[in-house]
Amino acid sequence: MRQTILGLAAATTVFATAARPALADADSLIDHLGPTETGVGEARRASALGALSTRLNPAGLPLSSELVFDGGFGYRPRDGASLVALAACDSTNLMPGCFYYTYVGTDETAGMDVPMRAHTGGITLSKAMGRLSIGAGLKYFDAEVDGMDAGSGINWDLGTTLKVTETVNLALVGYNLYGADSEQFPRAVAAGAMAHPAAPITLSFDAVWNLDREDGASTGRYGGGLEYFFTAKQGQQGYPVRLGALHDVVDGPGGGTHVTGGLGFASMKFGFDIAARRQVSGGKELLVTAAIRVYGPRQPQP
Repeated sequence: MRQTILGLAAATTVFATAARPALADADSLIDHLGPTETGVGEARRASALGALSTRLNPAGLPLSSELVFDGGFGYRPRDGASLVALAACDSTNLMPGCFYYTYVGTDETAGMDVPMRAHTGGITLSKAMGRLSIGAGLKYFDAEVDGMDAGSGINWDLGTTLKVTETVNLALVGYNLYGADSEQFPRAVAAGAMAHPAAPITLSFDAVWNLDREDGASTGRYGGGLEYFFTAKQGQQGYPVRLGALHDVVDGPGGGTHVTGGLGFASMKFGFDIAARRQVSGGKELLVTAAIRVYGPRQPQP
């Protein structure tokens, strides 16, 4: 009971500290996403294993026990954006944590969007208390838009994950809750749910709300999807296939409805994933992203 109360208190803190005057739309809420979550409609906050904890939910680290190094790259033709992500995570100890770095840079000659670049580096730490885990992320960012709107400084993320049953997880996350201001790093909250109706099937749904939008402006990015894991060699390796969709109520780039999909390979030593997100209403944006993971020594999952 005490652990549940602590989790509810942390969740209340997320919402209570996450209101302030709006700045502008920002891409950091979606630009840093990798192929695993992109393939299922950007919905993995309730099962943010390994490096996913650095960009989705820091409280997800205790959900697995592994040492993993993760590197990813994405490309968005609309504005020539290159997306780079690196992370090293260790969830084998009493206080699981990650170090990470991300870079987003657009090509000023690729389209109508203004040029933008953003460097981010940070650390996430988490702690499991029974069925509840709580995590925090400390980041330093340095961002610039169109050579003028520059910002840098430190900010915080806070997340919780509740293991409701052996097959159902719920999550609540707050982003950029306290620290330096930048239109590329808005305050936001997100909620997520994950279910395993059968061993090879994972269903997930997430929702994200940007709290720095102008008063009266619509906000909400809703996504979900399915992953089916085809196993081979007595469960020592497999091939995840992912399908999903998402809808963003914002008008303009990044808004509208998108379809997503991806596939990968996973073994005891390394994994590889690739995914794409295609806008089918409100525009024609395309994102392609891929990542590779290398694991330290670990035991097979029972």
